Amino acid sequence: MSFVIAMAGKGGTGKTTVAGMFLRYLVEHGKTPVLAVDADANSNLNEVLGLTVDATVGGAREEMKKGGSMVDMTKDQLIEMRINQCLVEADGFDLLAMGQPEGPGCYCAANHLVAHFMEVLAKNYPYILMDNEAGMEHMSRLTTNRVDLLVLVSDPSWRGIQAARRLKDLAQALKIVVGRPVLIVNRVTNGLSPKTQSEIEVQGLELAGFIPEDPLIADFDSQGRPTYTLPPDSPALQAGYAICARLLT
Repeated sequence: MSFVIAMAGKGGTGKTTVAGMFLRYLVEHGKTPVLAVDADANSNLNEVLGLTVDATVGGAREEMKKGGSMVDMTKDQLIEMRINQCLVEADGFDLLAMGQPEGPGCYCAANHLVAHFMEVLAKNYPYILMDNEAGMEHMSRLTTNRVDLLVLVSDPSWRGIQAARRLKDLAQALKIVVGRPVLIVNRVTNGLSPKTQSEIEVQGLELAGFIPEDPLIADFDSQGRPTYTLPPDSPALQAGYAICARLLT
């Protein structure tokens, strides 16, 4: 059974960047192969990782709807083949992007395909890392239905901390199996303020640690460079690795 890590948080917290740090830690510490799942319809985990995605789950589903079935192959077999064709192979991990269906419509079907084939693919990967879309929609659509480690990423604001608590509560209300929900506060300047620390305690969240504001990340983003390749002396990366070491060893 794979160990499933799911990233969640409101938009603008740097959740996908933190997901890249977790993935890099897993790869560099030999916890491979890892299945990285970009479960955001507006996929951009590949940009953090420096990879090109040519095929997505959403696109595969649209192709299935238009193309019908193939001789000597059931619909499930054909879908599984298409999903495997969507995998982007990299050093120590594979990436699967949900993408989005063509034109207007609900993302539920693509979400269900991701959830189903995560189960199918799980036997091949000791770790699965899911980068979910911002907000709560991915949970209400049950993209994430079994999680060993739910990583709630927030900025230092009260609203961010409260949003993280709501995500934790929603996971419990939807009966998503969560082994351990933890909070990471990202983009912190001069440490956590006493008020922020107090708010974390009031909201009943387990603080796994915080990641400092790092100008290197903004510099990489402005140049279109993947933050997955941050240098080892990056303060943000060092803090992220320290958190990973506490959570994943």
